[in-house]
Amino acid sequence: MPTVNDDDIPLLKGYRPLDGAADEMVDGTGALRPVWQHFMKEIGRLGPDEIAARARRADQYLNDAGVYYRFYDQAGSRERDWPLAHLPLLIGETEWRIIADGLCQRADLLEQIVADIYGPNRLVEQRLLPPELIAANPEYLRPVAGHIPLGGNFLHFCAFELGRGPDGRWWVLSDRTQAPSGIGFALENRVATTKAFSDIYNRLHVHRLAGFHRRFRDALTRLAGSQDLTAILTPGPFNETYYEQAYIARYLGISLLEGEDLIVTDGQVKVRTVSGLQPVNVLWRRLDAGFADPLELDQDSQIGTPGLVEAVRNRSVHVVNALGSGVLEMRALLAFLPRIARALSGQPLKLPSIATWWCGQDAERDHVLAHFDKMMIGPALSARMPFEDPDNTVLGGRLAAPDKAAWHHKLKSDGPGFVGQESVRLSTAPVFTNGRLEPRPVTLRVFLARTPDGWAVMHGGFARIGQTLDASAIAMQRGGRAADVWIVSDSPVEQETLLETGEAAFVRRLPGTLPSQAAENLTWLGRYTERLEGTTRTLRAWHVRLAEREDPDAPLLALVRDHLAALEVDIADPVPGRLADYIDRAVITAGNVRSRFSPDGWLALRDLSKTIHQLSATVEAGDDATRAMTVVLRKLAGFSGLVHENMYRFTGWRFLEIGRRLERAIHMTRTLALFTQEDMPVGAWDMLLEIADSTMTHRRQYESQLNRLTLIDLLALDPNNPRSVMFQLDTLRTEIAALPVPANTDRHQRLQRHVLKLHTDLQILEPGDVTGAFLATLQDGLEALYDSLAQTYY
Repeated sequence: MPTVNDDDIPLLKGYRPLDGAADEMVDGTGALRPVWQHFMKEIGRLGPDEIAARARRADQYLNDAGVYYRFYDQAGSRERDWPLAHLPLLIGETEWRIIADGLCQRADLLEQIVADIYGPNRLVEQRLLPPELIAANPEYLRPVAGHIPLGGNFLHFCAFELGRGPDGRWWVLSDRTQAPSGIGFALENRVATTKAFSDIYNRLHVHRLAGFHRRFRDALTRLAGSQDLTAILTPGPFNETYYEQAYIARYLGISLLEGEDLIVTDGQVKVRTVSGLQPVNVLWRRLDAGFADPLELDQDSQIGTPGLVEAVRNRSVHVVNALGSGVLEMRALLAFLPRIARALSGQPLKLPSIATWWCGQDAERDHVLAHFDKMMIGPALSARMPFEDPDNTVLGGRLAAPDKAAWHHKLKSDGPGFVGQESVRLSTAPVFTNGRLEPRPVTLRVFLARTPDGWAVMHGGFARIGQTLDASAIAMQRGGRAADVWIVSDSPVEQETLLETGEAAFVRRLPGTLPSQAAENLTWLGRYTERLEGTTRTLRAWHVRLAEREDPDAPLLALVRDHLAALEVDIADPVPGRLADYIDRAVITAGNVRSRFSPDGWLALRDLSKTIHQLSATVEAGDDATRAMTVVLRKLAGFSGLVHENMYRFTGWRFLEIGRRLERAIHMTRTLALFTQEDMPVGAWDMLLEIADSTMTHRRQYESQLNRLTLIDLLALDPNNPRSVMFQLDTLRTEIAALPVPANTDRHQRLQRHVLKLHTDLQILEPGDVTGAFLATLQDGLEALYDSLAQTYY
């Protein structure tokens, strides 16, 4: 293929598409395709340095937003920064209509096939599908055989992996019907890419993505009805695409639930909430069906809901997509789709599948053997399509001659179960790397959603681009990158948004149902951040005095050192590992409720975590540590301020606030007990006021007096001091009283009596009555208050 040499666009000089492969940007003569001309002229004016700067802007957005992808290797699972290929993939609107029309036909066909597989089995009866193909498939779920889903449809949301062959045609590489991922990442790709090229994006007529999401959300809401809950069912925070599950739940305004949030009673799926059990009518499933119910499916599953299959059979819940729909993802099915399409509709497939043979039939096996030398063994999304063994093991590279002989023999003796696919070179798309454009293999994922008006196709998608020319690196787990997909029109497009417009009457929705597990995570988020603050304030006060005296064994310093050691805080480290432990736990608990957390709050928490870990490696004792603790406190105050000022005052906020106030009360009670003992070292009371951030308040309230009684009055009994124990108990009484009353009202009443007793016991005392023994008893009562809260709601 000739090298592109466009004098008007210097960036194109030297760009050479691969021989034997189509290129998305240029045609066979090396000329720009029409849909790319405006974009490349615009980007060509920027120059390599400006393009690189804009790419960094996009990466900064993704980093700030906390977008990540979890990948797995021999060391376990780790989070990887979202790998954006900054140039979008451009497709013209006319070509897109052809793709969309073909995929709608395919989605209808797959719906008919799965309905037949779990229904009358006419395709097997008419020899259009071999029975062993279905029976041996692990995704064929016998417990739901013969069942018609509630609403009548198996498929509501599908994705299709496409690749363009050397002849310029789009081919379907695979069908995604199990639990398709990617639409959340597609949205983030769009936001990041438009931040880099907003001026160009606004001048092109690019179709928006929001309209697709609005129509799908409305379709889910219509399935649920007006009263019941719609939720995304997630495998949990350790799933590779958990970020996008939380993102799309927040974007669409629906709940994100794990299997253990749910319970099936009397054949009805319900969610465990702080208000009691609430019915769930629609579950958008993002975990593989086999894990959904350990009673009837995979008994080793720890992420499913026992009894879910029973609820499905009782037709009491919509599962999107239906349990068992993953059977459509078997690659062998591709070999039979052309015949099935003609048999069911009399029409050929508008978008062909990659050439595939099922080797369980003599004719097919003979065909594969005759063409064996042309075939490859490689990754499922490689530029040359795969040839797999019956155990679904995929090997890399072209077969060596001895291996071919072995596989040839295996085919002849063990033919049933093998799937063969012919070699096809994927098209390439331009990637900006090292200051120049280079071609890389690309695939395209397209999303469809069922609506009352038929299938809606998202005008865009999720492109995956190889890290190198080796197309085996196209998979995200192997280092592939993601790209936005722009569907470009010749005329202005509708500026769709997720929100309805107009002055019609509206209904104010109540805040979403709060699952018990989410409430527990929010409570612990409050506790961990407050533990971090209390420990940091104590450490700062210690290092201030260490810098002044340079004697860590001085009586006051030794007292506080031993106190911190009892809390597993090692003062030998200027920034003890305990601080990193607290922030790590806070990040984990916040991540568990990511869909309920604001992007700004998440960014502030991640920034705080990054700061603490960086300081741990660089800070020295004394003044340096004092300044470091001040930095931590300032950033922690920023996070707390965001939560306090911006978080909606619904049930979730109350649990977060309860966690903060409970932990602050425990910290202050413990600290008071330490610093109000008899015969305290010189400077101890000043240090206590500093830790309690109440020095100025004490001076105003008590003038020059400073003694044990004034300290107890201000830090234990004053209801107006936001650092006092009484202030925390006042807040705890208020917030606990405002919590929803669960079905077990006795537990809620015991919880209220518990906090009322703690409050009353403190309220009736004079400063002189607050002894060390009382403070120890109060601390035990506060610790027990959490247990009472957990028994009532978690």
